[in-house]
Amino acid sequence: MSKLTEQEAHRLITGKLSRYFGVIPQEASREQIYKAVVMSVRDIMAEKHQKFHLRTKNAKAKRVYYLCMEFLMGRSLKNSVYNLGIYDALSNALKSFHVSLEDLYEEEPDAGLGNGGLGRLAACFLDGLATQNYPAMGFSICYQYGLFKQKIVDGWQIEMPDVWLPGGESWLIQRSDKRFIVRFDGSLEEKWTDHGMETVYHNAHEVEAVAYDMMVSGKDSDSVSTLRLWRARAVQKFDMQLFSQGNYAEVMRDDTEAQLLTKVLYPSDNHSEGKSLRLRQQYFLVSASLQCIVSDHKRRYGSLALLPQMAAIHINDTHPALAIPELMRILVDENYFSWEVAWNITTATCAYTNHTVLAEALETWAEDLVARRLPRIHNILVEINRRFCEDLWSRFPGNWGKISHMAILANNTVRMANLCVMGSHSVNGVSELHSDIIKESIFRDFYEYSPDKFCNVTNGIAHRRWLNQSNPELCELITECIGDGYDKDASKLEDLRKFANDESVLKRLGEIKAIKKRQFADYAKKHQGAIINPDTLFDVQAKRMHEYKRQLLNALHIISEYNALKENPDLDVQPKTYIFGAKAAAGYEMAKQIIKLICFLAEDIKKNPKINEKLNVVYMENYNVTMSEALMPASEISEQISLAGKEASGTGNMKFMINGALTIGTLDGANVEMAQRVGDENIFIFGLTAEEVNEIWARGYNSSVYYNRDTGLRKIIESLIIGFNGTSFGDIANYLLRNAPVADPYMCLADFESYCTTQNRMTNLYRNDALAWNRKSLMNIAAAGYFSADRSIRDYANNIWNLKPLNK
Repeated sequence: MSKLTEQEAHRLITGKLSRYFGVIPQEASREQIYKAVVMSVRDIMAEKHQKFHLRTKNAKAKRVYYLCMEFLMGRSLKNSVYNLGIYDALSNALKSFHVSLEDLYEEEPDAGLGNGGLGRLAACFLDGLATQNYPAMGFSICYQYGLFKQKIVDGWQIEMPDVWLPGGESWLIQRSDKRFIVRFDGSLEEKWTDHGMETVYHNAHEVEAVAYDMMVSGKDSDSVSTLRLWRARAVQKFDMQLFSQGNYAEVMRDDTEAQLLTKVLYPSDNHSEGKSLRLRQQYFLVSASLQCIVSDHKRRYGSLALLPQMAAIHINDTHPALAIPELMRILVDENYFSWEVAWNITTATCAYTNHTVLAEALETWAEDLVARRLPRIHNILVEINRRFCEDLWSRFPGNWGKISHMAILANNTVRMANLCVMGSHSVNGVSELHSDIIKESIFRDFYEYSPDKFCNVTNGIAHRRWLNQSNPELCELITECIGDGYDKDASKLEDLRKFANDESVLKRLGEIKAIKKRQFADYAKKHQGAIINPDTLFDVQAKRMHEYKRQLLNALHIISEYNALKENPDLDVQPKTYIFGAKAAAGYEMAKQIIKLICFLAEDIKKNPKINEKLNVVYMENYNVTMSEALMPASEISEQISLAGKEASGTGNMKFMINGALTIGTLDGANVEMAQRVGDENIFIFGLTAEEVNEIWARGYNSSVYYNRDTGLRKIIESLIIGFNGTSFGDIANYLLRNAPVADPYMCLADFESYCTTQNRMTNLYRNDALAWNRKSLMNIAAAGYFSADRSIRDYANNIWNLKPLNK
């Protein structure tokens, strides 16, 4: 399709208003215009997608299928308009409607399809795949209410439904031709037929999965990635007889149970029903997706023996792990492959990315739950495990400890990470440090068993979204300096290094940061009523709330600063605003307590206006992608302070970096590679290394040692017990000093002194040498190009998927 003109854009929008809403432009509401524009943009992408799909089919090109429980898409209109290069045409066409594109951007809700870094990475990857013309499709679930909408009431997180579909559904295209039956429960019968042993289901609960497609355009490319989302509905027909008898609840029971599968992302699993629902969600996703992939492959190529040559199925984290036994089920039960051939096809097709080093986050399921809800899948898992353990016995005879540790089924648990490693031809971590850790610790035995399948692909971000779209003022400066080639090739940002001593560029950089800070202050006031002085230093920690990410360490440091100002309100200090944005999992009590501490600390500080001028704490409610796009460009200090060895990679660190924030962080996750690329002098590293953490654990960690020798820490603990805003936080004090089985499990007290020293060093530089600060900021932007999702995708394509871009 040729470039959209203003006249064509006007015709498209007017046509949509007439056809779908029955209104003329003069009578259309802003919501109707927004939906008409979305449908027009969607049509442009659909035409591109059809052409690229035909090229892929004619070329018999391999495709990648990316399975992930979440895709944190944010808003799509701005991203699509930018990538398609149609801003001017649409913007000019909308003048006659007396509305701007910016007005319409505000009409769109963030898509409720994700939670944190895992989902945002998946969304960035769809952008990178499309921009580089790789044939690709993502698979997930169309959650009606997303994760949740966060509401802070008296400092406590309340979970509300995230009602995003009324404004977001315009992006979805129902594919009624893509419907598949997913079976749960029931019993199995094995019987001999002409094809050999077949499995027959009895009394299975069947649910229909229906596909809805969302398209993601690449930047000035031919390709459009598709995100296929599944909705569940009951197979059972409406029972008129029961309805006539007044048995309404029974009539609706199957429909209600089916719809539960796609209501909410990550339902709370601290009760048996929640665990059962999560398991069924995961199987619903993989069964529908694998049936779809196999059906399309057979229609195009006939033989499933060719599946590894034509399809790469990527398991992103352990949630889609059941793709492995499900593909075996399809191959063996429905296509009559022998077990050995089916297993070779499965392992050659599937690849797995691990996203955690936390043992408690390596997903497991109770085996009796799997056997009850997924009887055929359980049978297949038993056979996979039996054959695997036989092979382990031949490799490591008598080593029952190793075999038990590597087994997929053991102690009435199904170990999803072990299943992924065993059933995939490739296993990768998401930073160099993380990939080393999984080889040396959590998957050490597997690495010894099959070392060739392990590799690393460091995460990346969609830099066009997080730089070009979020920070056009900075892009204008960059383009003046080095041209606009970085738009498609982020490595060209390295050319900025030559301006490190150009005072005019460094001053412009500071002026742009001041503009973005004022813009965010306005945003915070408009959306939350928060009062932020844009002339203060913005210190930001925005990421999922979790103990290992150590928002608590940040809070302890703020308390130390607050205590100093209470003792002497006239202290001459650099005024700072600490900004937090984070959601805690619905059932995560400790994370919610930390949120309450931060919120009540903020309220306590506000009660002292003199101190509040120098120290301000703001907790941004319901942190999401759209808020992040406003916050990242305004940030000056990026808090990446997880306990070393606990963060797999992180991607927020990269978004801050590319917008010129300076990082204070541990040598954890991708921070290590960031330090290598930007230089130690341009990043502020503190705290224990992963090796030092392990050494301390080995000899026994005692947080009281740090408490007893540090007067400041003792005052902080006393402050917690006394409390803030009228509430004691003695439970957090006990967590740090007396918790069982170990106090302060993420070593906040061990790293506290080093953290405070480094914070002071950063603050002094910011206050006393603006040019030096801006020079470091420029060097961070220059080094950030490596952390582009485009580079990550090329690494996956070349080293794991064996996928080629389909360029003309």
